[in-house]
Formats: sequence, C-alpha cells, structure tokens
Amino acid sequence: MFPRINNRKAISAVLTTIIILVASIVLGTGVVVYSTSLFQSGGQQQAVQIQGLKTWVNATNLAGVGWGGVAIKNTGDKLLSVSSITVRGAAVPFTNWYADTNTTRASQNFQAQFNYTKNDGSGNLKGSVATGAGVIVDSGGGCVQSATMIVIQETPLSTNNEPACLKLQSGPVALSPGFSAIIYYKLPAGLLTPSDSGVPSTVGFLAGSAPISQTVRIANP
Repeated sequence: MFPRINNRKAISAVLTTIIILVASIVLGTGVVVYSTSLFQSGGQQQAVQIQGLKTWVNATNLAGVGWGGVAIKNTGDKLLSVSSITVRGAAVPFTNWYADTNTTRASQNFQAQFNYTKNDGSGNLKGSVATGAGVIVDSGGGCVQSATMIVIQETPLSTNNEPACLKLQSGPVALSPGFSAIIYYKLPAGLLTPSDSGVPSTVGFLAGSAPISQTVRIANP
C-alpha cells in the first residue's frame, strides 16, 4: 500500500505576479532616490580660499609668544566651518581664536596687509585702534577693545577700510557660501622662539571636509 501524499498549497500565479510587481517598484524607487542623492551631492561643492597668511614670533620674549593671521573665504556653494588650525602640527585651541565674520568688514579686509601690533605682558595681542575705552563706529555696530575683542586697523589705511573687530571664539567659525572671515590666533606657548624668525613653517586649516596647508616664513615684527 502506497503512503498517502499530502497536497501542499502553492502560491497562486496572480499573487506571484503581484509580489514581483511590488518588488520591481520598490527597487526602481530606490535607484531613483540614490541617483538623485548623488546628483545633489555632486552639484554642491566645498571650496575655500585663504589669503594673507601670516605667522609672527615675538622678537624679545624667550618664552615663545607667537601669533598668526589669515583671511578665509567660502568660495563653494555649501555651508562649512573652519574647525581646525595647526602650526607645525600643533593644534591651536578654539579659545585662542579671534575672528571677525562681519560681511562688510571681512570683505574689505580680505586682501589687507595683516598687522601684528604688539603684545601685552601676558603675550596677548593689543589692538591698534581704541586701545583704551571707546567705541569704533562700523557696519556691525560697535567694536570695543577688551579682553575678548581685539580691534585692529589693517593696512593700507583708508577711510573705506573699517577695522577688523576680532572676537574671541569658543568653537568652529561658520561660513556661508560667498562669506569671509578674518581670523587671528595665538599659538601654543613655547611653539616658537625668537630664533625661529625667518624660518619657513607649515600652517594647516580644516574647512569643511578638505584640509588646506601653506608654508609661510615666520616674521619678526
């Protein structure tokens, strides 16, 4: 006697067709979304331009007081942030950054000759404008020389060239497309000494996702 064979229900042809159709739609939608994402990413570029990079070391301070200055412009079409500055491979902490991101002032001073002015007893940079109490009238309101703001008149001097109002930072400097910033930064103590004057040094910046580095000769103001 032959054993009894149980009939198993198979998926109907209609249901199989529906499954294949739905899978095709889902797969096609995924391809379209992925392609659109690639197109949008490719159409938005990160690009920056740096100008007037300077590095200074105090000529008489043997403890090694140094500063740097640079103008950075976002020439791409995506919002980005300047998130890192390194000198000779050493990172400059955000608490040592002073920046002016005012549209008018940063644009006017983008190609200026950056000034070192002078240090106070603690190695902090003194402003060349309004070194005491006072207010500088400018497009951004008032620039008051203080412990958290350095007011520097860049050269060439001009009635149309407003001073840079460099505010102490606590994090990355954000730049919208087409916008500029003037950044001064105090180097870590002892990184440079007076004997480094005239020596080429590499300065690195990270703005967005692409690192930028330039070599600059250390000046002795």
